[in-house]
Amino acid sequence: MTGMLRTEINEALKGAMRAQERRRMATLRLINAAIKDRDIAARTAGKDGGVSDDEIRQILQKMIKQREESAKIYEEAGRLELVQQESEEAEIIRSFLPRQLSEEEMRAACAEVVKQIAACSVRDMGKCMAVLKERFPGQMDFGRASGVVKDMLCAKTPAQAS
Repeated sequence: MTGMLRTEINEALKGAMRAQERRRMATLRLINAAIKDRDIAARTAGKDGGVSDDEIRQILQKMIKQREESAKIYEEAGRLELVQQESEEAEIIRSFLPRQLSEEEMRAACAEVVKQIAACSVRDMGKCMAVLKERFPGQMDFGRASGVVKDMLCAKTPAQAS
């Protein structure tokens, strides 16, 4: 069960090799290595077929986050050439993910879901997040979205002493 994303990454690697784009080749090889590691872990856990496109998206998001954190550390250390390298790698990885929602779009999506499922307290948080993850896979930072939903639900709930 190889997903479309895995094929897309392998095709991009072949193209980068033909064009001799060293940074792109190295980054795509890192992506493939991370996917293979997850495949091996899945097989060890008894799951057949390798990782799904959703799991690959999670791997890619984690890789982007790592590069953004590294770039920040390098920037503080004044290593601008390394900041550039980390940023370029993050961009290459990001190209395989769906477009990320802007802050306003994410807030609007959260508000819409809260309204649609008639969420009225923080107890409904799980339901809201499940709907958001289903509708917008890989398109938003669900950690931030969770905070937005929580704020919306807390604002709805009258302060009560429990």
